[in-house]
Amino acid sequence: MKRILMALIWGIVPPLFCFPVRALHQSLSEVGINATRLHQPPYDLRGRKIAIGQVEIGRPMQFGLDKLPPFHRNLPLVRLFYRNMVAMPNQYIDDHAAMVASIMVGNEKAFSGVAPSAHLYSGAIGFVRRNAQPEECLTTQHIALQNNNDVRAINLSFGESLLRDDRPLPQLDGNALFTQCLDWSARVHNVLYVVAGNQGKGGIPIPTDHYNGITTAYTMKLDGVFRKVDFANLSVSSSDKMGSELIKREVNVGGRRGVSLLAPGNNIQAYNIEGQLQNIQGTSFAAPHITGAIALLQEGGDRIYGRNPDNWSLDYRRQEVMKAILLNSADKIEDYGNGDFLGMSRTVLTQKNQTWLQTSAYQNPAIPMSMEMGTGHLNVYRAYQQLIAGQWKPEESVPAMGWNYSSIKVNHHHHYNLEKPLKAGSFVAITLTWNRLVELRDYNNNQIYDMGEVFIDKGLNDLNLYLVSENDQVICSSVSQVDSVEHIFCPIPKTDQYQIKVHFKNQVNQPSQDYALAWHTVGE
Repeated sequence: MKRILMALIWGIVPPLFCFPVRALHQSLSEVGINATRLHQPPYDLRGRKIAIGQVEIGRPMQFGLDKLPPFHRNLPLVRLFYRNMVAMPNQYIDDHAAMVASIMVGNEKAFSGVAPSAHLYSGAIGFVRRNAQPEECLTTQHIALQNNNDVRAINLSFGESLLRDDRPLPQLDGNALFTQCLDWSARVHNVLYVVAGNQGKGGIPIPTDHYNGITTAYTMKLDGVFRKVDFANLSVSSSDKMGSELIKREVNVGGRRGVSLLAPGNNIQAYNIEGQLQNIQGTSFAAPHITGAIALLQEGGDRIYGRNPDNWSLDYRRQEVMKAILLNSADKIEDYGNGDFLGMSRTVLTQKNQTWLQTSAYQNPAIPMSMEMGTGHLNVYRAYQQLIAGQWKPEESVPAMGWNYSSIKVNHHHHYNLEKPLKAGSFVAITLTWNRLVELRDYNNNQIYDMGEVFIDKGLNDLNLYLVSENDQVICSSVSQVDSVEHIFCPIPKTDQYQIKVHFKNQVNQPSQDYALAWHTVGE
């Protein structure tokens, strides 16, 4: 009997105490997204009082609502829903949703999530067989309206197949109902949507063709660091030899980029609903790293605003600003100590071991982001540095790093005059983001989406981004005609004065366009 008891004890203890070797904390550390640095003093950021959301087919379990397995790990969930109703006990429970949630808000001492003190609202769509996009939109809207309409980001680690789309010839053109719903909600509810990207299997491409959020691909560790795009990601163009009919259907039409940002997603571990650690991989688990990172940044912004309400704008809460900051602070090329590569912590590689400097995004001003890596790999510590650099207005001298939220009229230019000369040979990173305009055809005029209603695509205004010299010579540019992001990453040819220029080139909908701008340069 004693031997049996000891065997049981030693069968349980190792999983509880040995997991840190390969567990989630690696993806949160400096070899991953560098969030643990912000958890520690002097930053002490854990997502306190920040509401974030989750929408999935199913939902996590919650103490007091569901019948829990003996070793279930409780998550700090605020409320659970089934579509736009309160969740019923023991219904629509799902392992996948639980593990995604644990990456965002898990609060185990040795197994923390990215933002363990954030307030998570989770919505289950339900296991519908067909015509699911209206239910998906209804559920997503309901999560966006929680916390008195103050949900800063919503994680979508699921998607819809084009085969289930009701349109006669469905394609990834941004006009599936659920995709339009996301772009409408991002603008109306001021929510940054984080969407799990495709993985080359022809499975869940909708809503990866959205404009107004962030779509993620995932990385694996190389030399101990998360920095290589995983083979399973959709990251080949339709002309690539590896392409197939399935992959072609997962590429956005018109050449628009399908990946915004990378995050860890290979060989991650998380607790399932039984309380057991499970090896997981995929964009489903990269996306919550970004959503949790947003909660950390928003807590940081709230803290600074609380201390300096007269000198700190609430514009950091704008989803366009948060998107610009995250994309602009992404790692591309490791900085070896002289600052020329803006303090980046890793060199990111594509599947074929190419760096950013070998991508079409670096070589062609009309392509703002790499098809494989977006603007690079999430580094939440660098994003925090970008955030606290503060907001600076155009037509004034601005520091080497900063951001702004503004509005520009068609055919106008905004100039940001960098106050110090930029160092020859150093790189600049500049990101411009703005929204596609999608409106709701609100049949009953109640200002919310109801089943049976549709959306109207009003199109995307065309903004361009330039780095110019004092005599207005263009040094670098980003001039995509199809994307809602412009991104510059280029070297400075000589030490001199420079300015950033935003140009509203072509009006498609309204004559005035809100935008967010983030920049990081090296002053002499």
